[in-house]
Amino acid sequence: MSLRQLLLRLPRYLGASGPLRGPLDTISSVISCRGQSSRSPAQWNQVVSEAEKIVGYPTSFMSLRCLLSDELCNIAMQVRKLVGTQHPLLTTVSQRSLAEITELIHTALLVHRGIVNLNELQSSDGPLKDMQFGNKIAILSGDFLLANACNGLALLQNTKVVELLASALMDLVQGVYYENSTLAKENRITDDIGISTWKEQTFLSHGALLAKSCQAAMELAKHDAEVQDMAFQYGKHMAMSHKINSDLLPFIKEKTGDSLTFNLNSAPVVLHQEFLGRDLWIKQIREAQEKGRLDYAKLRETIKAGKGVTSAIDLCRYHGNKALEALESFPPSEARTALENIVFAMTRFS
Repeated sequence: MSLRQLLLRLPRYLGASGPLRGPLDTISSVISCRGQSSRSPAQWNQVVSEAEKIVGYPTSFMSLRCLLSDELCNIAMQVRKLVGTQHPLLTTVSQRSLAEITELIHTALLVHRGIVNLNELQSSDGPLKDMQFGNKIAILSGDFLLANACNGLALLQNTKVVELLASALMDLVQGVYYENSTLAKENRITDDIGISTWKEQTFLSHGALLAKSCQAAMELAKHDAEVQDMAFQYGKHMAMSHKINSDLLPFIKEKTGDSLTFNLNSAPVVLHQEFLGRDLWIKQIREAQEKGRLDYAKLRETIKAGKGVTSAIDLCRYHGNKALEALESFPPSEARTALENIVFAMTRFS
C-alpha cells in the first residue's frame, strides 16, 4: 500500500471548490509509503483504508500495470480531446496526473538504485552476464519512467509546476550523489556527520520530491503563495518523519532477527554517534566485528543502550508535529483528518 500515492490524491479535497473539493487530495497521493510504519499492520492498513475512501479509489490504481494498460491509454486519449475546453474534468485530471508523475519519478529512482555494483558480486549472486543484463534493464526501465514523467509534466502546461518537479528531481540526484560519495569515502562503514547535516541530505534524497509535489498540487488548484508554502511544509516534515520512522524500525520492532542489518548512517545511529563522539563510535564498530564481518545484532544492542534511539523518536515526533501545524492552515475536512491520521501513524511508537 503506497502512502505517497495516497497523499498525492488527498490534497485535492482541502480548500478547493467545485469539482476539486479541495487540494489536499493531491498531497495525499504525493506521499507514498516507502515502508511500513512502526504501528501494527492492522492499524496502519486501517489509516490508509480510511484515506482511500476520501480519495475515491484505491492506491493500487497507481500500479505500473494499470498505468501502462491499453484501457487507460484509450481513456487518456479521449480526455486529451478536452484540452483547450473549460470542462471541469480537465482540471481534476491535472491533479491526478501530478500524483502519477510524482510516483513515476519516485519509482524511477528506486529502479535506478537497484543497479548492482558488478565489482562486488559474489559467486552466489548468479552469472555475471545475467547481472549485467539486469543492470541494463534497470537503467532502461528507470529512464523510460522518467521520460513518461517528463511528458506528463509538459502536458500539465503549468510552468511553475514543471519548475518545482524539475528542481525536486535535481535534489534527488544530488542527495543520492551525497549518499554514494560518503559511502565511498568511509569505505562503506559510516559517515562522520552530525544530525543537522544528516537532515539536509535526507531532505534532498527523501523529502524534496514530496514537499515540492505538495506545493505543486496547491499551484494547480490556484492557491496563493502562503497556502503553497504550508503544503510544502507538510510534505517536507511528513517525509522527514517517515524516513526517521523507517530508520527506527530495526531498533524498536518487538521481534527483530539477529541477522537483520541496518544503515549505519540512519538517524538513530547518527544521533548515537553525535552523543558518543566519533572515536568511541568507531571503537564500538570494531568491537562488533568478528572475522571481518559486522555483528549487527551486537551493535544494535549497543546503540539501543545509548541515547540515539530515544532521540530519534523525539525527532520523528518533532517533524510530525510540524506537519500537523502546517495542516492547521487548511479548513477542517475529512481529507485533513486523513492526513493527520497518517502523521499519527508515523509518530506513535507504543
